[in-house]
This record gives sequence, C-alpha cells and structure tokens, in this order.
Amino acid sequence: MAASGASPSGHRAKATDPQDSALDFDSAAYTTIAVTVDGRPMNVRWYKEICYVAKPVAAAAQQPGGPGGGTTIPNTACGYQSMNVFVPESAFGDQHTPVYFAVNNSGWRASYIKASVTAGTSYNSATSNVGAALKAGYVFVDVANRSRGLVGADGAAPGKAPAAVVDAKAAVRYLRLNDAAMPGSAERIVINGTSGGGALVSILGASGNSAEYNHYLAEIGAAGIDAKGRSTVRDDVFAVNAYCPITDLGNADKAYEWLYGILDTRNRTGSNPSPEDASAIAAQFAAYERSLGLRNPDGTPLTASTMLNAIKNEVIRSAETYLKADPAHAIPPLGGTFEITSGGPGAPPTPKSYVNDWIDIDATTRKVRSVDMTKYLVFVATQTTLKTSPAFDAVGVNGNTTSGTETDLFGPPTQKYMNYTEYSWNHNDVAGDGSGLDDTGLTWDRYTAKKTTTIDEQVHLINPMDFIGTTADTAPNWYVRHGTRDRDTAFTVSVNLDRALAADKQVHSLDYQLAWNQPHAGNYDVPEAMAWIAKVVRSAGDPLAPGRHG
Repeated sequence: MAASGASPSGHRAKATDPQDSALDFDSAAYTTIAVTVDGRPMNVRWYKEICYVAKPVAAAAQQPGGPGGGTTIPNTACGYQSMNVFVPESAFGDQHTPVYFAVNNSGWRASYIKASVTAGTSYNSATSNVGAALKAGYVFVDVANRSRGLVGADGAAPGKAPAAVVDAKAAVRYLRLNDAAMPGSAERIVINGTSGGGALVSILGASGNSAEYNHYLAEIGAAGIDAKGRSTVRDDVFAVNAYCPITDLGNADKAYEWLYGILDTRNRTGSNPSPEDASAIAAQFAAYERSLGLRNPDGTPLTASTMLNAIKNEVIRSAETYLKADPAHAIPPLGGTFEITSGGPGAPPTPKSYVNDWIDIDATTRKVRSVDMTKYLVFVATQTTLKTSPAFDAVGVNGNTTSGTETDLFGPPTQKYMNYTEYSWNHNDVAGDGSGLDDTGLTWDRYTAKKTTTIDEQVHLINPMDFIGTTADTAPNWYVRHGTRDRDTAFTVSVNLDRALAADKQVHSLDYQLAWNQPHAGNYDVPEAMAWIAKVVRSAGDPLAPGRHG
C-alpha cells in the first residue's frame, strides 16, 4: 500500500539562474511504495512524473497505437517530457550512488511516461535490470521523450528529429541542475536503452555538451540554457548501456542492403521483392564505409572488402565467450539443431528447430573451427523475414504510403513524413507528399545544398557517428550489445560504432559484443551488464571529489 512520504527534512533545490527556478526539485514530493527484490522487502521513494522542461510541448489526448488503434493519455501537458524517479531506501541520503537513466523507446517512437517500479511487485535481480539497479542502490529514472508518431495538441507532429535527443539532454540537464538536492550523483548517470532506445542513448552519450542542440533546448525551456541560447549546465553522461541500437539512419539502408546482398542472402531466403532498389542502395555502401576511416583491432582498415571478415571474427568471439562463460553452455555440432523459442507481439512463444549448418565447434577445446558466412546470414534471415528495400526509408518509394519505417521521424512538424536518404528521395514517386525529386524538382544533392534545408541537420543530430571523435564530450564508458540473430539492422552498424568508439581518446572503457544467440532484444544479460557498471563506477572513484566528473 502506498503511503505519503513527506519528510521534515525535505527541501527545494534553489536554482542559481532565475530562468531555471521552475525546474527546482522538491525533495519532499514523494510517495513511498513497497517492493520486493530477490525475496527481500524494500521501500522505494517515488517522485512521480517530474516535468523536466519549463516549456513542455502539449500533446493530444488521443495518441496512435494501443488497443483499438488509439491510446488516451492522461498527462497531455508534459507526459512526453517528464520522468519518474525511484530511490531505493539504501540511497535515501546518498549523493554518490549512480543514476540509472532508462529510456523506453521502440523503433524511434515517442515514449509516454511509464513507471518501471510499481508497488507490490517482486523483482529478480538476475533477470530484471530494474531489480538489479534497485538492489545495487542506484537511483532508477524512467525518462519519457517526444519522437516519431507523437500527435501534438495542435494536430502537428512535434516529435520530429532531433526532438528525442533534445528531450533526453533536457532530462540530463534537469538532473545536473538539481544534483545537490536529489539522491544519486549526476556525475554518474548510466543511460540504458534498447533498439530505438539503444540508438537514443548512443547519440546522447556521443554528443555531450554539443552547442548544436542549444537552440532546440532553449525552445523547450531546458535547464541551463539562457535567453541567448548559451549553456550553463552540462548534458554529458558517465556511461552508456546500449542494446541493438538502430542508429546511423542516414546510412542504415546502405549497410542493410550490402550485408544481405553481398552473399545473396535476400535471394537465398526468398526475400528480395525489390532487387533493383536493393542492388542500387548496396552499391553505395563501399564509399560510405571507406569515408569513415575506421580500423579493426589489429590495425587493418575497416572497409567493404574487410567488413565480412570483421563480422565473422565478432561471431567467433561471441561463440567462444559464451562457451567460456559456463561449462554447461553448448553449441550444437554441425548437423545438430538450434532450439529457438520466439513469438511476435501478442503471439504465444513458439519453439522451432534450425539445423546448424554454419558454425563448427571443436568439442574438446570449445573453440570455433570455422564459420560459413553465407549460411550464417541465411540462418539469421530465416528466423525473421528481412525488411523491405529500402529497409529504413521506404515510405514514398514504389508507391508505398503504409510502411512503418522511420521516414516519419523527419521533415517539418506539419508534414507526415519526408525521405531522409538520397536514394529514397530521388526515387520517391508518391505525388503530393511534399517529399522527393518528384514534388520539389530538386535532386537530393541540390535540395540539401539549400541553406533553408533542415532535413540533413535532422539526420546529423541523431547520428552518434558524427560526434564520436570530435570536440563533443563523448561518454567515457560504453557497453554495447547486438544479438547474433538480430536482423533488424545490419551488424555493420554496431561494428562501426565500436570501431569509432575505440579510436576516441575520451572513451576509457569499451565493452562491445555480438551477443551469442540473441535476437533483437535487450537487458538479457543483467548480471554481466550490472557487473560492468559497478566496475566502471569503482574505477572512476568518488564523484564528489574535486575534478571527478563524468
């Protein structure tokens, strides 16, 4: 049963800037709820739906999605720009403990405020990142944010890029502004997300304190932005915990078509409905990969000609790491079967068998003898049908107006969608949608060359690859996982992210893996991820010591 939690010692933080006074944290405004973690009762203080911006964007009461095709939201004023803060009893007076900052996006869609910690719930710290964070004494924060699909009170779409990133930065700034008044340390913010959320935490972690976001932050009244758009509060973070990040969207189609075309995977699995599109998009990948100038751990250049081998090496490392972790772990021999349970939304889990015809393990040494990449990619694409071509920017191409791809993340708030890649822009054939060569009379190159064009800026501001290795304050600690069975984005995307981070001198700890036998999912390795967080926190020392910050 929830109980009122007003405390005599509660106080309000005092913002140093009068413009930030509306964002003061009220330390007495909590409710105490009781939960159980690993069978032990725990009291948690819940600071409910804190609006982290001074000028929130009002949302329509009826939002798309949900049962019956629509969802009614109660908090139209700030439900997409607020946070729930949960403080376990061990952290009631602790300003040193980390803040576990969770975003809850899927597919880059807007995320309405949620409460991961609920009264009376029992958590297992071995399987629940929520339970593990509470057990560790971390402050757990659920962060809502605008993004694609959001309908504003005026009927427009206020979640267009880079709104999700701007909101996440505003939430970090709120925590920093109120650090002295809140439990936990804003110098130890650990950000966690999966899929679109994995992409969001990746760009948030890569672009710390970049002035490129300041005018967007000023528009929503983010903490520490004055009337002239100057920043007085930081938005860098301590650590990133990203799963299967759907990122680098401006180049994701190239990567996807190249990966599933180079060994004829689309044709081998009967999933090549637009072969001309697939081939033309894939042809752009080599130049893009070369432009990144990345290198593998052994120092060799990472290019289109070496990428397959790089992925193969990561798969081998994944399998051997899995086998080494537990003597009970096993991988079926060649000719044996993988028993995999999966199920779509609303469908019951269904076990299926897949013949292992692609990875050969030495049973004695528990090492990988060989990996057949052609058969491996077929194995991946057989379990879940490959995406259409284009994979991420399909709306408007070949008359498609119903695709669920990320095309509606871009363009002005008054427009339903806008193509954000060169190929899709130049091949848009839906008359009157306001996007593409057919409606504007301009090729992609000519359109993006115009000073008034903003779509290229939108693509840039959500891409971590554009900020890693620059003057932005990239997070010093990264834990990135991408399942070996994940076909939702190309493996090249996470490989590139890893190699870029490895070359950034600001990054101190980098733990990247293709997670063995995992699909498009996250938080499946809670003990390992939490152990990594604890390690980097210990290594960083006291966050309140002089000169110690994230």
